[in-house]
Formats: sequence, C-alpha cells, structure tokens
Amino acid sequence: MADNRRRIRFRSIAVLEAVIILFLIIALVFVAFIRGRRDAVPANAGSSEPQVRRRAVIEKEESFYQMDGRKILMHDSTYGEIFVPVYGDVPVSTLDLSKLTVRNGYAYYMENGEAVSTTGVDVSEFQGDIDWTQVKQAGIDFAFIRIGYRTYGDGIVTYDNAFQRNIEGALAAGLKVGAYFYSQATTADEAVEEADAVIDALAPYDITYPVVYDWELIHHDNARTDDVSVEALADCCVSFCERVKDSGYTPMIYQNTGTAMHKLDLPRVKDYDFWLAEYSDSPSYYYEFRIWQYSNTGRIPGIEGDVDLNICFRPY
Repeated sequence: MADNRRRIRFRSIAVLEAVIILFLIIALVFVAFIRGRRDAVPANAGSSEPQVRRRAVIEKEESFYQMDGRKILMHDSTYGEIFVPVYGDVPVSTLDLSKLTVRNGYAYYMENGEAVSTTGVDVSEFQGDIDWTQVKQAGIDFAFIRIGYRTYGDGIVTYDNAFQRNIEGALAAGLKVGAYFYSQATTADEAVEEADAVIDALAPYDITYPVVYDWELIHHDNARTDDVSVEALADCCVSFCERVKDSGYTPMIYQNTGTAMHKLDLPRVKDYDFWLAEYSDSPSYYYEFRIWQYSNTGRIPGIEGDVDLNICFRPY
C-alpha cells in the first residue's frame, strides 16, 4: 500500500515537471515570435509566403576619414576655384575619358575599336505615352522607370501614374530595365518606407538593372528637405539601399556632381553603385561611377519631347 502511494506521488511530480517544462517552452517561443515581429517588417502583404525585410544598422560612432593628400579642384559661383580633399578609402574612377566618343547624339565607351557600353534613358509620367518598340529600334538598350516619388511639400509617397505602363512596355520591347524612386525622405524610417513601396511595386516584374535612390535638393522653392543634415542624408541612403539589397536587387545612388561632393557622405555610401548626373561633354566627377547621365535634352523616336540620356560603362 505504501509503495502504491509512493509511486502515485512520483508520477504526480513527474507530470508537474513535464507541465512546467512545456509552459517554459511555449513562453520562450512566444517571446521570440514577438521580438521577431517587433524587429522586422513584413514584405508583400498579399503574398502567400511573407518575407522579412531587415533594417539597416546605422552606425553613429564618430569617425575620421583617411585623406590621401591629393585635392580635387572645382568651381564655385562665389569663390571661383575651390579645392576638396580626396578621400583615401573611396574608390576612384578608372575610366579612360579618351575612350569616350559621341555618335548621333549617343555617348559610347570604346575598347579595341568596339563599344563596351550600353545606352539608356530614364522616364516618368512626364514623358507621356511612349512607343517602346520605336525606342528599342532607335538603339536604346536599357531604361530606368520611375516607380514613384515623395512630395516635397507634405511628404506623401505617391506612385508614378505611368510606371506600370512604362515598365511593362519596356520589358515587352526587349529593353533591360531598372527602376528609381524620387525621394524627399528626411529620416531613415521614411527611406525604408520608400524602399518598401518600390519593392512591392516591382514584385511582378523581372528587372536586371539597379533599383536607384534619387534624393535631390529642391531649388527655387521651399521643401521639407531644405535643412536635412549630412548625417541624415547618409542614413537615408544606407537604409534605402540595404532594404533594396535584402530583397535581391542591386542598389544604386543617383546624384549630381555638386550634391555628391558637398552634401553626400561618400565614405559611408562607397559600397553602393553610383549613377552620376553631369550634363557636359565629359564627366569631371573624381570618384567611381557606373552610369553617367550626360544629357537631359535627348531626342529619341517613340518619346515626345526631351528625355534623359545615359551611358552604362559596364552593363549589368
């Protein structure tokens, strides 16, 4: 009889221990799930297999950049010739500008007598209804399609009215396609929001060229970005590009020479491909760039009015 009571007591203790262990396991799983939900943002909401998009880690420690003793000479409307020290750890352009040539309004980069570059345009709803077959027949190899923009007054993320028509038309005509977003972000969170809008819009399409962060200063008008700091701009660039990279696309930053040299924290964004806007016969930008937008007054069959022209030196 005593043995039976002892066995019953042992069984009760074993059952209690099992219940406690099960409760602890459930609690640990629940905590991990809640923490994961807090640290990540779900991808395509309508997808049957949700993805998780990582947020970039923004380093805030003060750092001092290595200078290599050289200087870049530039022109300023107030001071005339000015100089900027050269960053020792930012890749320098290795392009041989003597290999640049222009034929029929298109720029080419030549090696051993053959063009190793490709020619492209970037378009938005402002180009109207585009005949992409004519564009392809005119010798255009790639197109960057504006996915959307953030308004510079009230900061509303808005899709370009023509992005779907343009991206589908360009792909159907056989062009290589990339995409860009015209940003007016002032914080890293806003840049992530813009990146997510782009990623969601691109989900149905197979694009091979980069997804581009186009942040520009607004001239001759007041804008929400007028007082954005150098640090905040770099945070936005990194946040957008890392979000895009996590989704399997190649991130790229678009800037003109002046903004890049005076506003962009180049050492912090040196790992991303760069698209240079400089309207001249030859680019003067000192550092590495993959694409050069050399004209905003191009004329292409199939597109009414002016369009931006670009050369990609090493095709994607």
